[in-house]
Amino acid sequence: MREFGKFGPIIGAIDEGTSNVKFLVFAANTSEVLTYHQVALKRFSPQEGWVEQDALEILSAVLECIEVTVDNLKKLDINPEDVVGIGITNQRETTIVWNSSNGEPLYSAIVWLDVRTSSIVDDLLKTKGAQCINAVTQTSGLPLSTYFSSVKLKWLLQNVSAIKDAVTNGVCMAGTVDAWLIWNLTGGSRGGVHATDVTNASRTQLMSLKSLQWDKGLLRFFDIPIQILPKIKSCAEIYGYIATGSLLGTPIAGCLGDQQAALVGQNCMNFGQVKCTYGTGCFLLYNTGESIVHSQNGLLTTVAYKLGPNSPAIYALEGSVAIAGDTLQWLQDSLGIINDVSETESQASQVTDDDEGSICFVPAFNGLYSPHWRKDARGVMCGLSSKTQRQHVVRAALEAVCQQTRAVADAMAADCAPLRRLLADGGMAQNSALMQLQADLLAIPVIRPLMMESTALGAAIVAGRALRVWPASTPSPPADTFMPGISNEDREIRKVRWEAALDKCLGWVSEENEGKQYKPDEVDYTTSVLPSGLFFLGTALLVILADKLKIT
Repeated sequence: MREFGKFGPIIGAIDEGTSNVKFLVFAANTSEVLTYHQVALKRFSPQEGWVEQDALEILSAVLECIEVTVDNLKKLDINPEDVVGIGITNQRETTIVWNSSNGEPLYSAIVWLDVRTSSIVDDLLKTKGAQCINAVTQTSGLPLSTYFSSVKLKWLLQNVSAIKDAVTNGVCMAGTVDAWLIWNLTGGSRGGVHATDVTNASRTQLMSLKSLQWDKGLLRFFDIPIQILPKIKSCAEIYGYIATGSLLGTPIAGCLGDQQAALVGQNCMNFGQVKCTYGTGCFLLYNTGESIVHSQNGLLTTVAYKLGPNSPAIYALEGSVAIAGDTLQWLQDSLGIINDVSETESQASQVTDDDEGSICFVPAFNGLYSPHWRKDARGVMCGLSSKTQRQHVVRAALEAVCQQTRAVADAMAADCAPLRRLLADGGMAQNSALMQLQADLLAIPVIRPLMMESTALGAAIVAGRALRVWPASTPSPPADTFMPGISNEDREIRKVRWEAALDKCLGWVSEENEGKQYKPDEVDYTTSVLPSGLFFLGTALLVILADKLKIT
């Protein structure tokens, strides 16, 4: 074995999220982040409820992050040859289809938040029997929803002529973002590896949780040709080797969906351990060990990780909240009541629990995910008064995230056992006001590590273990702990008030409007239609709070 520099073997981690791409390098012996680079990603919405990204922009951002980070290593007098492997973690469910002969995407990446497939879901629910629908959930662990890759891929195959032609000609490849990146990084049309891992595959709704392979019954149900799908691998094995750039020849040795990566990065490797990642959305994962637990309370059953081809699969229950950090971004970009999301901690801290201006805000911009699964829901604010000011709206936005998390935690307690503590990570978790609110509403300690890159760390860990350079166990990192600070009575009052507001947000979208079909060539990409829920919120704020919410 060759000698390494002072940091020993180094593992790189590609962290491809909904909002940005990062490439970080970790010292395998200490889990220390040595350097990184980050690039923001754009999202666009050509129609109400449509959310897309440019697959080539995602790939370009990854390549840029790798090259800049390698340059950073050189500036730090660290030999890039010490990078012995790379792990990948990515936004899940987002679906990309491309031409295998030239590598060109055949359509935009359809993002996990996208709800254009609502009519497809409705049609399947109407035309397939209850027994058949139940079999889909039992096999895949997932309910019929616009959330998962299955119906996104079905929509693409039905509506995009270039994809239909590519399938006919045998040059169509499809997958989640990890598959797109692995194929391109390992050579693309010149021999790239078309592969995915079990955690990402488990989010497509096309894989059997038991066999860990594409399921013929699910493929037949959604009418998806198996030949366009990637090969499913474990999370910790060599997928292929980087075919270009400064890390030419470096093995890609690990892959995990972002929420599963955070579970590993938070060291939630035992039954009953729970983490919550606060990002664009909000995601709780509860480790259920080798047991496949089917929820009776609106949660998802998913693969947590599989640490090698011969290792057992570990499973999890998951609660997914669609809108978390996006709520704060909306307050900044659409309403203009904050200059930057970093202001929200100080704004929220100005509000007391018995403040006369307090409101309830349910940010169901495109419906509700776990545990409600109501795609007809839209955002509402309740309790507006002449005393309401912008800090009340900000505080309500933070509490909305925490209340939705509390509802998922209650479902997990009903399915398995009550949570004893919650490990928190993600960009929003930097907000201490949010963390304190969460501890108050859950009535358990919330623990936030000082090193917040849990997702990237998880990808590095699985790659490092595949290459046998990462320690088998690592001590818990330093962390901040937030303890509950309110009474049970106050906690229950907040819960009742929130649930009353939740009831008001349901039924805003009629089945008739949901059933409207769009064709790609009919879309005006220069405009975006404002959803009815946003219209309601914006109008209410403009009429009642115009002067009070204006930034001076």
